[in-house]
Amino acid sequence: MINDNFLDIESFHKIQTKLLSEEIHWHYHNYTDNIYQDNNQFYFGHSFYDMNKWTSPFAEILEPLLLKIKPVSIHSIRANLMARTSEIVESNFHSDMKKFIPDEDRLSQWTTAIFYINTNNGYTKLSDGTIVESKSNRLLTMSGDVEHFGTTCTDQKRRVIINLNYYV
Repeated sequence: MINDNFLDIESFHKIQTKLLSEEIHWHYHNYTDNIYQDNNQFYFGHSFYDMNKWTSPFAEILEPLLLKIKPVSIHSIRANLMARTSEIVESNFHSDMKKFIPDEDRLSQWTTAIFYINTNNGYTKLSDGTIVESKSNRLLTMSGDVEHFGTTCTDQKRRVIINLNYYV
């Protein structure tokens, strides 16, 4: 499901401003899916929530997003930054939660969401062929078992999203 203008403009602007600022500490990840494959792909991440605890000093900026989503349980929340490339580079299909919940019935009870921070020509592609453009303040939600991948962009310095995995 795609929801445009998901947050009110003031709440969204606070999140966007922080994530596009130089205050956020980004950490290098040597692969773009859950299983390392030697594909020369990488991204930078900022963990907000992992292993049952808040991990970022900036977690409070997510309050409006979480109040609207209303998760019962959170598995992880992470911001991803993909640097601009000369051509769009697609990562590999994956399901964020599959390595943690291998049972397909239980996996489908979880939700994966992507919250887009900046508008650019990158996109998310779902296993059914659906392409979701990167548009700021857009929320894409899908069942935790849906395979998908993200891309780089060519028209902005970076493509930034927030990836959430939760139970509602």
